[in-house]
Formats: sequence, structure tokens, C-alpha cells
Amino acid sequence: IPIQEEYNPHPHPPSENVGGDLEKQLSVTSKIQLKKFFLQKIPSAFGSLRQKLKFVLWNNLMELAPSIKSIRDAKIIHEQTLEILRIMCAGAVDILNTHEEAQNVFKKPMFKAARLGIYEIVMGIMNSYFPWSLEFKNKDGYDIFKVAVEHRREKVFNIIFNFPNIYPFFMANIDEKRINILHIAAMSVPSTEVPGAALQMQRELQWFKAVENCVHPTLQDQLNDKDKTPREVFTKEHEKLVEEGEKWMKDTAGSCSVVATLIMTIVFAAAITVPGGSDSRGMPNFLEEPSFTIFGISNALALFSSVISVLIFLGILTSRFSEEDFLVSLPRKLIIGLITLFFSIACLMVAFAATVHITQFHPWKWVIIPTALLGFLPVFLFATLQFPLLIEVFASTYGPGIFHPMKFL
Repeated sequence: IPIQEEYNPHPHPPSENVGGDLEKQLSVTSKIQLKKFFLQKIPSAFGSLRQKLKFVLWNNLMELAPSIKSIRDAKIIHEQTLEILRIMCAGAVDILNTHEEAQNVFKKPMFKAARLGIYEIVMGIMNSYFPWSLEFKNKDGYDIFKVAVEHRREKVFNIIFNFPNIYPFFMANIDEKRINILHIAAMSVPSTEVPGAALQMQRELQWFKAVENCVHPTLQDQLNDKDKTPREVFTKEHEKLVEEGEKWMKDTAGSCSVVATLIMTIVFAAAITVPGGSDSRGMPNFLEEPSFTIFGISNALALFSSVISVLIFLGILTSRFSEEDFLVSLPRKLIIGLITLFFSIACLMVAFAATVHITQFHPWKWVIIPTALLGFLPVFLFATLQFPLLIEVFASTYGPGIFHPMKFL
């Protein structure tokens, strides 16, 4: 670092100040330069070190877990495919002379990608042939966004949020049959991706509500060629699905309520006849034992949670089962009922293990280990069998929703 003499009026010869303090030798300018140097070099050095550590870490992880490497390879293939798509679209636009030729080249793959939900292909064609690609119509007279709603492809439909200037036009577009985009959202579309009739009905309601919030209020009462509003079309199209969802909900609630009632009966009887018996005053003989405290707490929690579960499932069985109930009300009741039922089963097993520990601990101390393992088995089985349904219902009810603007450009 150079030292300027005008800011150091009393310099010392190098031979006289070899071991001196470096701070006294630096001028004001050199200090500023030193500060700038460290501010520029240290972050870049740490950034380079972080990149190297990240590279080494991921390489070691891919060696230990081949599945990570397969995911990485799939992402690389995906990015390479997108680059090929961009090159092909750009090359096609350069060699095409008329709009008819472009339509013959781009129209079919664009609508097929929209039907399958491959939004990258749709965006690649739109970026290369904008805005004329938005004028494409299929044999039914639907544009690309109506096709996305018809086949329930939310990522393709979310592309429209990237075009605020043309967004109102596509939302208000009405064809010769007086069908707007809300009429299409009201049609029933069976799906194999959503399990259960109740969850399918909830998904259909979410689509209808999401599109309804996007269109102008006047389109909500627009009559089609059969003089039906979108809401009337939705009710007519989903009559059978509502019946199937009602049956599925009642069967699930009935089965779970039977289990919750049995647990409630068992823990209530256990609370009256405490393990180890009572003395002449009615006080439990093992009242001072820590295991008895665990038994009392877990037994009370099992009783309360099972009663709540029975009441929740009873509320499902006595519900009206209207269309709107499938949106939030019924799934929320099912979530609470399943959680309380699982909690009651877990507390029941803890209470049982504490009872065995109280009655069998002194003569057979080894009994507590296999009892704890066997007591964990029902809880594990219930979690394995019912948790996928619980997670599916929770994600469908409280997830991110159908439409959320995403930046594709």
C-alpha cells in the first residue's frame, strides 16, 4: 500500500522504523484505500469459499445418495430441453413467412401442452410469437386460457397474470354459444390426481371460486345458450359428485366415531377403577407413584380428546352437505376429528403402559420394555394409515390455493 508523504510530515527512514507500529505509518489516504480493499476483497473471498464448499458438499452428497444425483441430472435435462425449445421457437419464427404458416406450426403443440399442463412450452411459444399466439383457437373456439380452465391446469392459467394489459380481455371473452370462462370452470372435470369424492368436490369449488373472483361481476350472471348462469351449471354438473362426497364423508366419520366411542368408554372405565385398587377411604394405593401420575394425566387427555373427536364426527354426520360445506367446513371438521382421534389413541397407549408398570413392575421388571414396544405399534399403524389422508386434506384446505401469480417471463 503506497504511503503519500503529504499526509505524513515526519516520516522515518525504513532502517529506523522497521519494527515500528504499522498504524502510525499509514496515512489517511492509505487507510481509506485499505478499507475499500478489504470491503471489496473479503466478501468476494468468502463468496468464492462458500461456492467451493457448496460444490464439495453436493458432490459428496451425490456420492452417498445416488437419488440426489438422479434429481440433479433430471433438472439438467429439463434446463437443456427448455434451451432447445427456445432455439426451435426462435428458428421457426425466423423462417416462417405468413401468419397461417406460424399457426400451423405453433397451434397444435401449444394447445396440447396446455391440456397436459406443460406451461414451459406454452410460455416458450408465447415469448417467440407474441402477441399473435394469443389469438389461437381450438376446434371448440376456446383460447389457451379457457383450455387451461377446462383441463384444470393452474400453472398454464397463471400465465395470464403476467399480461395485465390483455388480462381483462380474456376474462370477459364470450364465444358464439354465450359461454364465458366461468361457465367452463363450472363444468365437472373428473380427476385422478385428487383422491376421494369429497376432496374432488372441494377442488372443483376452489376452481370455480378462483375464476369467479377473476371475472367481472356481470359475467357471474351471464346466461349461456341454454339460459343457465355459471352457478346453475355448476350445481347441475356436480350433483353426482356431491352425493358421492357425502357418502364418503359419512362413511369416514362413522368409522372413526366408532373407534373414538370405544376409546372413550375404555378410558372412562379406567378412571373409575384405578390400577392397584383403593384403600378403605377410596384413595388409590399407588397414588404416590410417578407411574400413577402419568396414568392419570394420559387417561384424562385420552378421555377429553376422544369426546371431542366423537362430537366432531357427529357434526359431520349431521351436516347439511351443501356445496359450500365441502370447501372449508367439512374438511376442517375432518382434520380436527382425525387429529383428536390420533391423540386419544396415543394417550390410551401411554395410560396402558403406565398401568402395566404399576401392577407388574415389582415382580416382572422386564415386562415394561416389550409392553412399550407393543403399545407403540397401534399408534404407528394409525399414523401410517391415516396420516396421508390427513396431510392431503390439510394441504388441499389450507394450501397455497389454485391461482397465485407467478413470474414466467
